[in-house]
Amino acid sequence: MSFDITPAVPRGHQLIRKYGAGRFTVGEDVHEGSVLVFAERTEPWPVDDPGAITPESLVPVTEMEAAIRPQILIVGCGASFLVPPKGLRQSLKHDGAVLEWMDTGAACRTFNVLLAEGRSAAAALIAVD
Repeated sequence: MSFDITPAVPRGHQLIRKYGAGRFTVGEDVHEGSVLVFAERTEPWPVDDPGAITPESLVPVTEMEAAIRPQILIVGCGASFLVPPKGLRQSLKHDGAVLEWMDTGAACRTFNVLLAEGRSAAAALIAVD
């Protein structure tokens, strides 16, 4: 007997399937470099260092229309955990989002779980080798 443990996600939503070697596979698409992942789309994110994660670098998330803006922003800060930049959590809270800060691998897994739960989330992911 075998069991399919692939999370069930709403139609049109995408899972992060692979990460590493400087790229991500999201749904069926491969994306080189860091990315912003939303339930229904993925876009390049020109951040390759955790020190460059600022409120300004997250404007594509925070300036979304309020009705569709994710309530949770998962940030994958690279291969290992580092402390988030001072003031980032408060800035995002002001914009209506909760910051979940972790290494990139954990961020990919967490995004998939939240997506399967139907939660309003996005992920800002620094690519790792």
